[in-house]
Amino acid sequence: MTGVLLALASALLYGVADVWGGLLSRRADFAAVALLGQIGGLACAVAAALAVPARAVSAGDLAWGALSGAGTGLAMVFLYRGISKGNLSIVVPVSAVGGVALPVVVGVAFLGDRPTAAAWLGIAIVVPALWLVSRSRSDEGGRVRAALANGLAAGAGIGVQYLALAQAGDDSGIWPVAAGRVAAVLAIAPMMCSGGRRLPGGTVWLWSAVNGGLAAAALVCYLLATRQQLVVIAVVLSSLYPVVPVLLGVTALRERLSRTQAAGLAGAAAAVVLLTLAAG
Repeated sequence: MTGVLLALASALLYGVADVWGGLLSRRADFAAVALLGQIGGLACAVAAALAVPARAVSAGDLAWGALSGAGTGLAMVFLYRGISKGNLSIVVPVSAVGGVALPVVVGVAFLGDRPTAAAWLGIAIVVPALWLVSRSRSDEGGRVRAALANGLAAGAGIGVQYLALAQAGDDSGIWPVAAGRVAAVLAIAPMMCSGGRRLPGGTVWLWSAVNGGLAAAALVCYLLATRQQLVVIAVVLSSLYPVVPVLLGVTALRERLSRTQAAGLAGAAAAVVLLTLAAG
């Protein structure tokens, strides 16, 4: 049960970070928002790593963390780019489904994960649920192709992020997450050196950094969750973050749910129950 709660906490934090980052990327350059977010995440991850005992941190653990961070950098750039162009209703669900599919396939085919029947049913439900819950009433028109490209690229990055981080040893503490933030900064930084991009002024830089701290906290929760249960279950539960902006819209902004969104929320709830039972 602890692993389930940690994975759901990861989804909650990531959902808030995605909403916040998406709003910021509409006020400033998306690459700058992504870079400042990873810098803020690095500070958060180092603080967490110093607070959590690590019995043995190997070069391999840090390498897995760095690979995960490279995936994060790729994911955030394409995710924020898609959102900044107004394609949230396509980019987010495509990235979420991609982020689930890659770790599940690799985990089962190559890493020996063997989900129970209940877990498989939860995984099967969550993929269409993530798509439905993120759909909006608006028609994206001719922007669909670009949105799909951004979403697929972001989904590949998210999949690498989750899959690589889960390979870090249990004795490595939180240091793989910190190593990943360094790699993410190095992956995004070259973009700021091209095209005349500049860091935003005012308070946007501060909020971008704080938002990155939330995303890093989400990864810390996810990493701890993988040490309590199968990676595929942790990935699926952590990937429920698209539910968060929909629930925020309903509760805080008094938005009305579409029928497809309601069906998606029902599917997500069913998946949580099934995966919780599977995690035992």
